[in-house]
Amino acid sequence: MSENSPVGDAAATTAAAVATVSAASAAAGGTWRRAGVAGAAIGVIAAGAAAGVAIERLTVGRGMRRRARLALDASGPYGAMRGTPGKALADDGTELHYEVDDLDAMAPPGALGAGGGVGGAGGGVSGVGGGASPGSRRRRLFGRRTAVPVTVVFSHGYCLNQDSWHFQRAALRGLVRTVHWDQRSHGRSARGVGQSGTGAVPLTIDQLGRDLKAVIDAAAPEGPLVLVGHSMGGMTMMALADQFPELVRERVVGVALVGTSSGKLGEVNYGLPVAGVNAVRRVLPGVLKALGSQTELVERGRRATADLFAGLVKRYSFSSKDVDPAVVRFAERLIEGTPIDVVAEFYPAFTDHDKAQALSVFLEVPALVLAGESDLITPSSHSEAIADLLPDAELVLVPDAGHLVMLEHPEVVTARLAELLARVGAVPAEANVGRHGSTAQPGG
Repeated sequence: MSENSPVGDAAATTAAAVATVSAASAAAGGTWRRAGVAGAAIGVIAAGAAAGVAIERLTVGRGMRRRARLALDASGPYGAMRGTPGKALADDGTELHYEVDDLDAMAPPGALGAGGGVGGAGGGVSGVGGGASPGSRRRRLFGRRTAVPVTVVFSHGYCLNQDSWHFQRAALRGLVRTVHWDQRSHGRSARGVGQSGTGAVPLTIDQLGRDLKAVIDAAAPEGPLVLVGHSMGGMTMMALADQFPELVRERVVGVALVGTSSGKLGEVNYGLPVAGVNAVRRVLPGVLKALGSQTELVERGRRATADLFAGLVKRYSFSSKDVDPAVVRFAERLIEGTPIDVVAEFYPAFTDHDKAQALSVFLEVPALVLAGESDLITPSSHSEAIADLLPDAELVLVPDAGHLVMLEHPEVVTARLAELLARVGAVPAEANVGRHGSTAQPGG
């Protein structure tokens, strides 16, 4: 194989990523005689992405790819929606950015998109649980408009920000009051005070639960709540329930847990063979710590290996073959926006995350549990485990969907969320979503 061939070029890209790891390790103090093992572990993860990049490069040149990215960034409206901004103060002094989309009094009933009735979109979805029956525990619902409107609070995942809910936000805007916030050190929120400086403390999911409480206190201090969380955002909701069960019992009327987990994340294999995942588990915390201490070096390496990074994002975010390229690029931008030191400081918290018992606080709350069947980050089996602990929840497993299911199949997620909101009286029962926000390519 020629060194200048597309396949050789992709292999060189993989090598560059591994070299970045090794260089960062050396710069961090040269204590890593294990740098070769670390590089090999990262190489295992990168191999699949590099193969995809190699195939792409058979026909697409570097300059064309760069121009395509610029065109997608210019044409894609994703992530451009803004609401009324506000700041909440976490218990350690971190400023948390949130935005409110208020209820539009002029919005006509059933104005949620166009097409079939609630839940009429996204055929082929396998669901368990269905709607509420009159005799079920779901009778504790808000079947009519209350004096204080329902507020839907959206919490995003690791290495993302509030814009990851773009399609759902667009569909619900004006019909229901929503709050979108950026987790600490993500998006427009400030760097976590507790994780900065000489007295830095490890980041925990419990801290994120307290952050969510601060956002609720600032943005929705009264009235019923529906909590919606993806991945880390779902874990944040569980931490809130664990620490503030009375808040849930008194005010939360619905929850949606999307592509998330209640624990045992240390057992996830990320689609790797046993040898590869064991190597990754052994060295990744140290790799990330070293990378986090050399932010400038690593960010330069990120730019130099943009194609490989794009391949990794696509592999671990999506499953469909026909996702809109602009949506894939949007996901890249979201993840690129998370500094490597933030990636490093959040990662250990997931191994410690165990909130299975906290789910009992949601037992009396109408719940939606939804996941992509091909999710490699928080496998759908984790959502099934959550549904087992919430037997009255609606479980929806979306075929041909990965971790970013709300971007990959937004019409399905929005339809199921609209059903939940209709059940709790947050939106009119006749509201519909149709295929609003579908990212499938025509003829795909």
